[in-house]
Amino acid sequence: MRTYLIPLMLLAATGCSTTETARTVAVSDVATANLVRADGSNVGVATLSDRSDGVWLSVAAVKLTPGTYGIHLHAVGKCDAPDFTTAGPHWNPAQKQHGFDNPMGTHAGDIRNLVVNAGGVGAIEVELEGALYEGPTGAMDADGIALVIHEKADDYATDPSGNSGKRVICGVFTKG
Repeated sequence: MRTYLIPLMLLAATGCSTTETARTVAVSDVATANLVRADGSNVGVATLSDRSDGVWLSVAAVKLTPGTYGIHLHAVGKCDAPDFTTAGPHWNPAQKQHGFDNPMGTHAGDIRNLVVNAGGVGAIEVELEGALYEGPTGAMDADGIALVIHEKADDYATDPSGNSGKRVICGVFTKG
């Protein structure tokens, strides 16, 4: 239960609001990732949910420097410090190029930038359009999946990672 309260509290703290009316969605499976820096300090949580209306990613982070950061799902569920390169490349089962503004893109793991407010809090919730939760090309495949936050904003065009710089935060998704 605590895993779900953290993102909800952080979304409330960021002042997020919606004009969408409440609706019921069925959730069949959820995976959670604790987001950590290279020194092992915890800075947030991410959830990957298989819902009746699609596969959804929610991220809530704290104690970050205000600004804009590239954020991506990476193909391997491994986050070895200090540089988190063990997370592999972006999750890209369709073998496309990177970026929302790239005519050859996008990777399944491309996510809109994470904006961190003056209080050091950032939150985002997005549907991973066309993504599968499980199976050979799904997020939760045999080698898992990781979420990586980069040091700079993603330019949404440059292959393979949007010029978003070093990997500074990582989390491995686990079920249950």
